[in-house]
Amino acid sequence: MEFKKIGVLTSGGDAPGMNAVIRAVTRAANAAGVETLGIFDGYQGLMDGNVVAFTESDVSNIIGKGGTVLYTARAAEFKEPSGMEKALKTCRDHEIDGIIAIGGDGTFRGANDLTAHGMPTIGLTGTIDNDITATDYTVGFDTAMNTVLECVDRLRDTCESHARCSVVEVMGRDAGYIALQSGIATGAIGIVIKEIPFDEDAMMQRIIKARASGRRSFVVIVAEGVKDENGKPYGEGLTARIEEKTEVEARFVRLAHIVRGGSPTLRDRLAASLMGEAAVKLLLEGKSNLVVCERNAKIVAFEINFALTLDKMYKNKLKIGDLDRFSAAEIHEMEGLAELRRREIREMYNAALALM
Repeated sequence: MEFKKIGVLTSGGDAPGMNAVIRAVTRAANAAGVETLGIFDGYQGLMDGNVVAFTESDVSNIIGKGGTVLYTARAAEFKEPSGMEKALKTCRDHEIDGIIAIGGDGTFRGANDLTAHGMPTIGLTGTIDNDITATDYTVGFDTAMNTVLECVDRLRDTCESHARCSVVEVMGRDAGYIALQSGIATGAIGIVIKEIPFDEDAMMQRIIKARASGRRSFVVIVAEGVKDENGKPYGEGLTARIEEKTEVEARFVRLAHIVRGGSPTLRDRLAASLMGEAAVKLLLEGKSNLVVCERNAKIVAFEINFALTLDKMYKNKLKIGDLDRFSAAEIHEMEGLAELRRREIREMYNAALALM
């Protein structure tokens, strides 16, 4: 089909670099003679008809801005037939020929639904957690880690002054990538993530031994998705136990949403720009229901259902029937990609332990 207008939206949690994607989509589409329509407030805005034409001047100087100039919102109704009909009506009213949706797995499920109803859609990662198994990298991840790095470096100054331990909870929900990589980069004495069993007693002994040798400051990084046996955030209880078992004064710090904001790093601006351009190219080639990914430093694309099912496999959330639509070769590929990610996590965590 011939594309005259494409829409672009951001959905789910904001991530640094989303604006760089919006800029790249707009400029790449305009260069191909295609008009870009900005859809505000994600899928909610698509239902509400909150659509504005975007020109190159509209996206000038946004490449370095955090957040998303298109805003984002939760849209429960979009999952219902009534919500989908509203969204499709907006597409018809504004003569939208295709959509590029920026976000995480929830965004991709919405993109999959749009495609199923006849609206060509391409998904593009925009999530700080790096928790999309199909891709090595998600837009926003590097900026989030650098924010954690800056915050922990500041905390370290106070820890050193007061001979204290800071237990820092970082975002990550079902993925421990932020905690693991920032933990290594900040010299943490303990890293707690869902993917790897945590040896709390061994960490306590490291703290006791280090204190005896004259060390004054300690940092422990905990992923927010880790809970204790009562379903409470693990880091809070761990802080109390550190004081009890090591006699080192400890403080709990929750960085929370501060990790999401801020100007994107070069890494995120570059990934966003290249992925945005690739998404437009795929759409104009007549391809749809794909998610743009990075694997082995190359931009590639996976079918959205494949990517979503791979995520379930990696996170042990597969249900009966989830694999029925896939061939034996596709299932084998999923298993290989899931195991590759598990191995990468294990190897990086083992390296972190050797450096503590």
